[in-house]
Amino acid sequence: MINQIVTNTARRQFALALNFEDGMAPDLPACTDEKQRLLYIHIPFCEELCPYCSFHRIRFEEGLTRKYFDALRREMALYREKGYRFSGVYVGGGTPTVLMDELSETLHLARKMFPVTSISVETNPNHLTDANIIMLQQAGVNRLSVGVQTFNDDLLKKLARYDKYGSGELIAERLRQTMGSFDTVNADMIFNFPEQTEQMLEADLAILLKLNMEQITFYPLMVSTLTQRLMKETLGDVNFRREKSFFKLILRRLESQHNSSSAWCFSRKKAAKSLIDEYVVDFDEYAGLGSGAIGFLNGVCYANTFDIEQYIANLTQGKLPLQASRKFDLPDQIRYDFLMKLFSTRLNVNDLEKKYDGRFFKTLWKEMVAFTLAGSFRYFSPNLHLTPHGRYLWVIMMREFFIAVNNFRDYCRKQAGLI
Repeated sequence: MINQIVTNTARRQFALALNFEDGMAPDLPACTDEKQRLLYIHIPFCEELCPYCSFHRIRFEEGLTRKYFDALRREMALYREKGYRFSGVYVGGGTPTVLMDELSETLHLARKMFPVTSISVETNPNHLTDANIIMLQQAGVNRLSVGVQTFNDDLLKKLARYDKYGSGELIAERLRQTMGSFDTVNADMIFNFPEQTEQMLEADLAILLKLNMEQITFYPLMVSTLTQRLMKETLGDVNFRREKSFFKLILRRLESQHNSSSAWCFSRKKAAKSLIDEYVVDFDEYAGLGSGAIGFLNGVCYANTFDIEQYIANLTQGKLPLQASRKFDLPDQIRYDFLMKLFSTRLNVNDLEKKYDGRFFKTLWKEMVAFTLAGSFRYFSPNLHLTPHGRYLWVIMMREFFIAVNNFRDYCRKQAGLI
């Protein structure tokens, strides 16, 4: 019952929190401080459009993609002119590595413009070639996150990934050959696909453990309302009732060899701390660059236009492509911090009390009481630590958070005539 209550409550709250106002995006204010921020870069182009994916993406077309990268570099320059500095870069998509020469030029420029110390890039298994790996290394990439999803050939075929990315055996071999090329190689996995069984999940876990992966991110299936309806025709209904048992299996198999970098990210125990896919855990603020990118700066959550042609046109004219925004009031900011920071499995209460001038507990006392009664965390000064049960509750909340984000993306893509 508690799981369903958390699901329904989180769904309502995140739908309200992500109720952006079209046409209300303010101009980006100048930055005058040295705060650590992350630069998120979105590349929306893919060679294949997977049926379960709710991210902003379109089919790859080389000419348009080159124009897009040129616009993206113009956008970076505008942030630099406004005084922003970024210590971390995360490139997501889509498939960021569809044009390696353009990506390389963009990353080199980012390192020239900003004091970047870490770069994480997403890719797909078919792009794990010697030439691509060398270019990524030369561009300063520390972490490569590979979209695997599953090693099961039957599932890969139903997900429209088998023909393009290869069999599970081939993907595993490409991962094995890539290990050691970067500080961290992460395998992006998904659990709770329709028709996925515990035996399939066990087999995926066995392969990951045999590969001795440095980092594994195991997402629950998180699809927008629209994508769920479309996916039903090809993959079937999403069964959230199985999610908890699948997650417990993942914890049981991985925790002996991995530490928890977040509720669903596992890093090998001997590995140094590295950036994770949920960069919102490590960075209080982040800029979103690229069509459809979402950023959070100065208490404002904002989104760029999802219309790629409009995005390019705006930047050709020297204008930022901002489309929509929402100002978070203080309680919203505190709740956002609470969700994101505790997703790392522990939260320093003293830091948040100091950050919010003693208003953290005063604002969240009802939530704290409820989660304490539910056995979600334990307090060992100065940190709150998620319990095993709490970890799953945070998986539920983050799943609902990202579903709300995906629903917002679908709304914006529809406004842009993309769906």
